[in-house]
Amino acid sequence: MSKIENNTSEEFQQIIKACRSVFELKMADYGTAWRILRVSSLTDQIYIKANRIRSIQTKSIQLVDEGIENEFVGIINYSAMAIIQLRRGFAENADLTNEQAPEIFEGVLQEAYQLMNRKNHDYDEVWRRMRVSSLTDIILMKLLRIKQIEDNQGSTIVSEGIDANYFDIINYAVFALILLSYKQN
Repeated sequence: MSKIENNTSEEFQQIIKACRSVFELKMADYGTAWRILRVSSLTDQIYIKANRIRSIQTKSIQLVDEGIENEFVGIINYSAMAIIQLRRGFAENADLTNEQAPEIFEGVLQEAYQLMNRKNHDYDEVWRRMRVSSLTDIILMKLLRIKQIEDNQGSTIVSEGIDANYFDIINYAVFALILLSYKQN
């Protein structure tokens, strides 16, 4: 195995640490105002970010000077918030303290990490041979699935639920950031 293939856990944790830092900085600016959002609103926010990434990937001109890396971080953070909202429900006000929110947020990201480890074992790190554009498309597909499940009031017949799709989105976005980091080095 190459050096790259041996560092997945470390790379994942570095990205999660960076995402948590952004989450905490935004919380310093806005508090936990996101707690009023319904899950469907978070789904749409993630969709906007994923669609922008795809738009940048397919167009030859980018007019807003903010790269796709920040959008992938946003996708990770909003997905973690969506999982929190699924579990706690939305609130009428910012009901989490500045100590509680990062702790709960970190717990969700560590659940994603554990899932990644299990799936990464079974799939043999196949994501390393994927294109970032394919990861973007899969994220968009997962979002469309979530929207359909939301439109069906959360019920599915044989498919995984909304939370499983959000966890997959977190992991695909982390993989995209890992792959993008190699292109910059």
